[in-house]
Amino acid sequence: MATSSTSTSRPTPAPAPAQALKTVAVLGASYGGARAAHLLAQGLPEHWRVVLIERNSHMNHLYVLPRYAVLPGHEHKAFIPYNNVFLPPVLADAPPADPSVPAKDLSRHVMLHANVLELQEHELTLDKSFPEHGVCDRTLRFEYLVYAAGSHLPAPINLWGPVVDEVDKDGVVDVVRGTKEGGVAWLKRFQKRVERASSVLVVGGGALGIQYATDIAEIYPGTQVTLLHSRHRLLPRFDEGMHTEILSTLSALNVCTILGDRLDLSSLAQDTTKAPSAERVVRTQSGREIRAELVLLCTGQTPNTSLLSKNFPNVVVSDGPNKGMARVRRTLQLAELVDDVPEAQQPASAAAAPASVAEQRASEPLPESPIDPEGEAEGELEEDEPEPEPEPPVEEDPHTRVAAAHIFAIGDAADAFGAVNAGHNAFFQGEVAARNVMKLIRRSERAEQGEGQKRDEEELELDKYVPGEPAIKVSLGLTKSVYQFQGMIGTRDKEPADLDVHLIWRYFGHKVGRDDLERDPDSAPVQEDAAAAVVSEAEPKSESESASVSVSVSTAVQGEKSAVAV
Repeated sequence: MATSSTSTSRPTPAPAPAQALKTVAVLGASYGGARAAHLLAQGLPEHWRVVLIERNSHMNHLYVLPRYAVLPGHEHKAFIPYNNVFLPPVLADAPPADPSVPAKDLSRHVMLHANVLELQEHELTLDKSFPEHGVCDRTLRFEYLVYAAGSHLPAPINLWGPVVDEVDKDGVVDVVRGTKEGGVAWLKRFQKRVERASSVLVVGGGALGIQYATDIAEIYPGTQVTLLHSRHRLLPRFDEGMHTEILSTLSALNVCTILGDRLDLSSLAQDTTKAPSAERVVRTQSGREIRAELVLLCTGQTPNTSLLSKNFPNVVVSDGPNKGMARVRRTLQLAELVDDVPEAQQPASAAAAPASVAEQRASEPLPESPIDPEGEAEGELEEDEPEPEPEPPVEEDPHTRVAAAHIFAIGDAADAFGAVNAGHNAFFQGEVAARNVMKLIRRSERAEQGEGQKRDEEELELDKYVPGEPAIKVSLGLTKSVYQFQGMIGTRDKEPADLDVHLIWRYFGHKVGRDDLERDPDSAPVQEDAAAAVVSEAEPKSESESASVSVSVSTAVQGEKSAVAV
């Protein structure tokens, strides 16, 4: 694929040669990686650059994929161009730029569309070379790395795999993986498969399974939909009120919900005498039989940490519920165990840590969050209330130590102290990692200049990450949703069909409104008189559109997060 770099439209001085620049590499350009790359591009010294590496040609907005895989007409909205990834998010109510303030030169920062084959201590091996960016012999050398490679997704939203029960012949895939064209084709084929099915079994009662079950049941009321969940409560990491509301909606949509039972995977074996799409009978572990023409396995997620395993084997958790995740310190630097403490004990000690600034930021009320805008503002003190005492310092786990001070892990790949695998958490982790990289750079440069140690300790102490309270918003059919935020549970009944995807486009630097995305920006041009109606600069029309995208990513991500949310 072609490389891309982002710069401002204003004339800027010629950038330094790539070989003369020091590099912060960011591996993965989804929610956390993109946030880290943006902050680094805005804050690094002039002789440093960001190299953002991503295998997909467009940002894949995962949270809308279950909806767009069932409801036709919105597929193109899920794929966001990366050409503005280093630019600030587009704020709906931001004042116009001051022409007297010079624009920041971002031309030295680059994005490479490539696969990473190997990770060494200070080098990445890519599947192609980019000599114009100083990446010769497919090798990119870096001083710091933010590892945001995410996880391997469940099959019903894995755009790199086959469409449900289709089979790729001899390993040949007939859509181009990692491109917008291939992703749109994948979603359209999935839609056709769902439309043909007379009965559907959805396995897994997380957000992904709930969204698939309710969307299919509402769009195709004649289809028999069954939701099978191994636990006795849906979304068990959240309050029971979430379970109650979801169960009520499932019943209203005539979804057969089976709790406390697991699928016997051996019963999935296809009868070779029948077509792959024919209705079959599968069994649960208790012996219950379920008839289903289409089975959607909305369970299981594997952290994408294989690149770390070779050179940092003690970093990757080898057993327990966090198996495959990368250990990190509170600074999000790679960590390893210092003794033989059983791995199962590690999360408990981490969860007991006190609050930090990172947690408070992640838990602040968001302007477009599902909190009643007419209610009282959170955090305001009555006049007779005492000032809150300062929070105690966040303690590091004494059983771990830094394994690689220059490598940070964030998002689904990181064992981040009990944080729910969700994009809003990756977003805040990306902020912590980016700030810490810049502090380490300033610390080293001050040391080279012989500046005082005490000043370094006070001003450049690394940030420590603590996750906030679990938060989520799950769609329940085309217009209803249920949410939990800061311990509050509520519902909404007028959700847009495309799940407000334009807010995430703004987060990635695109000045768009909801109506602007109704037509695919990459499709053939329309007639001039029609174009004026399609491409507009209209002001946002809803409350949620009036908030900053830099914060809206938290709500949008927690709102539409699918399997990775629980």
